[in-house]
Amino acid sequence: MPYIYCKNTRMLDVNLQPFPILSTPRLTLRAVNFGDAEAIFAMRTDAEVLKYIDIERPKSIEAVIDWIKMTHEIHKKNDGVLWGITLKGSEEMLGSIGFWNMDKANHRTETGYMLATAWQGKGIMQEALTEAIKYAFETIGLHSIQANINPANKASMNLLERTGFVREAYFRENYYYKDKFLNSAVYSLITTKK
Repeated sequence: MPYIYCKNTRMLDVNLQPFPILSTPRLTLRAVNFGDAEAIFAMRTDAEVLKYIDIERPKSIEAVIDWIKMTHEIHKKNDGVLWGITLKGSEEMLGSIGFWNMDKANHRTETGYMLATAWQGKGIMQEALTEAIKYAFETIGLHSIQANINPANKASMNLLERTGFVREAYFRENYYYKDKFLNSAVYSLITTKK
């Protein structure tokens, strides 16, 4: 029997314009810009940062600039948002956090994050993620946020659990990367607002 798609009568109307700048006691979450290309290149080529993040490393700064352009296009279409994480009063990008794969029919999005090695273990990502979650639920009006992680990444697992995410699934060898099949764990957070 073929799958029958039921049209959703309450599609989420997402408006991410102008770019949402978020603030916490220590941090500013602002738009990623071309001046961040070197910091992004450093993070996305750092073996320690990418230990559990299964993405291709950029080959050049130009490749990072193209990637930044792509994230800007996604934002312009209201299909996602990527923040650069900085300390208040500084422009130095310490990491990034964002939402993509925005499923407007089901009021759901996926999140991901990355932090330079020197800034890990200082509570920065928990502070940034907490603020991004608040924005997702209170401003965008999302119902749930999903995170797909490498289950060997205990730091990411702990971060998600500390911010209220619950593991919903564990997939064995469902992701093919660099000539091997990898496992993945899916975490989800549902808004308490009904």
